[in-house]
Amino acid sequence: MMTKILVVDDAAFMRLMLKTILSKNGYEIVGEAENGQDAVEKYRALSPDLVTMDITMPVMEGVEAVRQIKLIDPEAKIIMCSAMGQQTMVVESLQAGARDFIVKPFQEERVLESIRKAIGA
Repeated sequence: MMTKILVVDDAAFMRLMLKTILSKNGYEIVGEAENGQDAVEKYRALSPDLVTMDITMPVMEGVEAVRQIKLIDPEAKIIMCSAMGQQTMVVESLQAGARDFIVKPFQEERVLESIRKAIGA
């Protein structure tokens, strides 16, 4: 069975990059969100196996979205996506329940390694 992934980033280009990497490696993209609030709503509606979550977004930041999703599903698997220089927020995200983080610009092998680690494959 294919792993279903929700891709969350306020930048359409970043979502496209991640979707391309994931799709060509056999993952199913079940949805996209461009802010944390949208991510929480889509998580509830789609029940993905994994979420890639940007940290800095409008409406609701990624760290808060992680907290909200973890309230819905304590077993949620979330990987944070951060730009360089966001170490403090990465640590906050991990404390909030994220499993791992990947740094932009995305490197395909690191993205895949992080996902395999998060889903226990």
